[in-house]
Amino acid sequence: MKKAFLFPGQGSQKVGMVHDLYTRYDAVKKLIGEADERLGFSISKLMFEGPDDELMKTEFTQPAILTASVAVWTVLKEHGVTPDVVAGHSLGEYSALVAAGVMSFSDAVHTVHLRGKYMQEAVPLGEGGMAAIIALKPEIIEEICEKISSEGKPVQAVNYNCPGQVVIAGATEAVKQACVEMKEAGAKMAIMLKVSAPFHSTLMEPAAKKLESVLSDITIHDAQIPVYANYTAKPELKADEIRKNLIMQAAHPVLWDESVRNMIADGADLMIEAGPGTVLSGFMKRISRRTRTLHAEDAETIENVLTSLEAE
Repeated sequence: MKKAFLFPGQGSQKVGMVHDLYTRYDAVKKLIGEADERLGFSISKLMFEGPDDELMKTEFTQPAILTASVAVWTVLKEHGVTPDVVAGHSLGEYSALVAAGVMSFSDAVHTVHLRGKYMQEAVPLGEGGMAAIIALKPEIIEEICEKISSEGKPVQAVNYNCPGQVVIAGATEAVKQACVEMKEAGAKMAIMLKVSAPFHSTLMEPAAKKLESVLSDITIHDAQIPVYANYTAKPELKADEIRKNLIMQAAHPVLWDESVRNMIADGADLMIEAGPGTVLSGFMKRISRRTRTLHAEDAETIENVLTSLEAE
């Protein structure tokens, strides 16, 4: 059995996440204390108590989800469950890199906090948006985005999540126009997302440049296990390539569907979503129903994973 750990991205946060793990496991208590110390504010209070509108702010969401995901990975590891390969969706790639020994948790939580700040600063609130396009061929989505962009309104496909779901991002008006045209072209749905910035679009280039400076100042090691990169959808082990992929990832599309298919082609036959929510498990149902998928986010679901693996 070849296990892949999948780590969630932004949108999976919820007030109270991993609080039960915090009360049960000293390693989690230590980890979250480390996050508070490195960030210089109480991310733990935001994670456990909210308020929700503060937790939703990108600069707080990103370190909170990373901390929760790494906490779940820490508990699974304590129980002897470790991955053979890893991947993370967008922000989740940083959790995957911690699990692969590429960067310390402290450096990762610091980096994603700044990543969130830079992404929000790149486009003023309200001027950028994202939308999920359901049941329309990617090539048609790309054609419509290219046409609207050629008129001076930037919009592009940025998340290739699973068959039947592509997310677009760009200037708010361009995204709204694209939604109308994509419905006319046959999309089942075109849903504006509640996000504060057009993540992974070319409008994030200023954030990518600032992120490059941060990443040049932290220690990045070769990976101990393959990390499937969002930018290339391919496994990577080399520190220099991982650093480049993280910079490129900020303003380029997330090739999630292709990444997961490559993991399966390379022999991964068990996927464990480690972190809050079940978004990635949902994508798995569309990518490969035949691939066994489990999810772990709290004491109960971790126990379910352990029971399932013991039954092998």
